[in-house]
Amino acid sequence: MSALIDYPFDARPEPGTATLIAPGVRWLCMPLPFALNHINLWLLGEGSRCVLVDTGLGDGVTRGIWSEFFRGFEQAGERLEQIVLTHYHPDHAGNAEWLAREHAAPVWMSTAEYLLGHALLTETAGYDVENMVAHFRRHGLDEARCEKFIARGNVYAKGVPALPRSYRRMIDGDRLMLAGNRWEVIMGYGHSPEHAALYCSELRLLIAGDMLLPRITTNINVPATMPEEDSVMRFLNSVRRFARLPSDTLVLPSHGMPFRGVHERIAQLETHHAERDTLLAEHLAEPRCAVELLPVLFQRELDMHQLMFALGETIAHLNHLVQRGRAQRRIGADGVARFVSLH
Repeated sequence: MSALIDYPFDARPEPGTATLIAPGVRWLCMPLPFALNHINLWLLGEGSRCVLVDTGLGDGVTRGIWSEFFRGFEQAGERLEQIVLTHYHPDHAGNAEWLAREHAAPVWMSTAEYLLGHALLTETAGYDVENMVAHFRRHGLDEARCEKFIARGNVYAKGVPALPRSYRRMIDGDRLMLAGNRWEVIMGYGHSPEHAALYCSELRLLIAGDMLLPRITTNINVPATMPEEDSVMRFLNSVRRFARLPSDTLVLPSHGMPFRGVHERIAQLETHHAERDTLLAEHLAEPRCAVELLPVLFQRELDMHQLMFALGETIAHLNHLVQRGRAQRRIGADGVARFVSLH
């Protein structure tokens, strides 16, 4: 990692504890039961005007930690006034409905994230397991693994038992007064449909959600409902919007350690994705499907959870090559999409 990226903190807070990292900004951490083993959450303000940014996975372990935390929180005379969700993913939105109900705290989020979360929860509008599996099958996934995906059922509902039935809308450029400071909403795309990052110029803080992570790269996916989407282009255009922020901005990511070095990290991500494109293009002398190309980008054993993200990202880069005129998509007699280089 470049020396231009600075990590001012040595360790994450233990689950159920909060670390003050800037005036009126506390850092919390909740466990996750998979390889990405934690999520960072942010508590803004103090006293009766506290705002929670993201809520953790909606499982029993996380809810037990929250219950204990808020017991001490309320005994100290503090109150949760609002909840902000960066996006709909289970580790971010899993407890939003429960916490909003328990604390009578309204939830802020973007419309696309609100609606997509509900579509996944109810398996409507094409956001169902069968459509996802059909999408993967069109990219060469074998029937044995397709059946495993079907057998898993609605994984989203397991991490998000319920979602709020109303919300306060955020759109790009909004300036929200949260716990006494003004935060600008910066929308991002490619990872989720309308991801909301928050920037406070007074504090020089960026709550980046999943859009700007320090050591791992944000998953970029292509959903079954938008099979030819160029998610790579949307993601890169989104992170470039952070380039206007001051170099000393403290970035608060959802995973990994807070860091300074926003411009260097943007450059690293641009290089990373350009290298992924080149690597894939080198393997397209003959038509190949996304599943055949998985080992090119992911040279390790993948469990079913990881496979879902890895295959989605491989498809995203193949779509990006097509959109840039570097590859062509061909649909075979077997219904499988294969890609071949144009150069």
